[in-house]
Amino acid sequence: MSYGSEELMICVIARLLIDPSVNHVAVGAASPIPGSAALLVRHITNGRLRASIIHGIANNPFTDGGREIFDCAGQGRIDAFFLSGIQIDGGANINLVGTGDYPKVEKRFPGSFGSAYMYFVVPKVILFASEHSRRILVPKVDFISAPGISEPGIYRPGGPKALVTELCLMSFDVDCSRFKLKSVHPGHTLEEVLDNTGFEFDIPETVVTTPEPKAEWLHILNSEIGEQIAEIYPDFVKRVFGGLGVKT
Repeated sequence: MSYGSEELMICVIARLLIDPSVNHVAVGAASPIPGSAALLVRHITNGRLRASIIHGIANNPFTDGGREIFDCAGQGRIDAFFLSGIQIDGGANINLVGTGDYPKVEKRFPGSFGSAYMYFVVPKVILFASEHSRRILVPKVDFISAPGISEPGIYRPGGPKALVTELCLMSFDVDCSRFKLKSVHPGHTLEEVLDNTGFEFDIPETVVTTPEPKAEWLHILNSEIGEQIAEIYPDFVKRVFGGLGVKT
């Protein structure tokens, strides 16, 4: 069964969520890939995983928007969350504000909202980037919306655990503040990852290939999950799942 890069990323994130310590996953705005992964894992675990998606109605338990999800995270009741950015650097810092010499940015984006707060309090934060390029994965972000690590003595139960891109999967070591390559996605090479990454990262002696999505998972994505996520991201579903579940 054929699949695209978004479907592969969904399945990679799903494998990261199949973890006994992860019982409640929350998904923020502009996150159709993580949202699909969370719903997929909920489906294949027969509802063991609680998946809360901040937009929409069917999978959104929060009646007070951002304030309620922040309160839930602060109480330690969210085990995994997802963050991305217009820039991500080798220290897992993310930029959601703008590019250029702040405050005179060249291009302005919506902003950080609660990214820094969620980065600090949610135990397992998974970074994701559907575009793996030196434009996104930079040596140093132009503005730190949310820091990857904190100084000693700062209370921080949360932080980055992994980075999933269209080319590879990386883990993050907080102690040395570096990413390490875990696997390269099918159809891509280590050289391609190196050429398109602006920061240095650790490379294992043996570079493995990311497992391909299971046929069963792809079927579920292109049926039940596609129909559910279409409520929030109809354009994404039109592009990735061929319009499944999108009302015209």
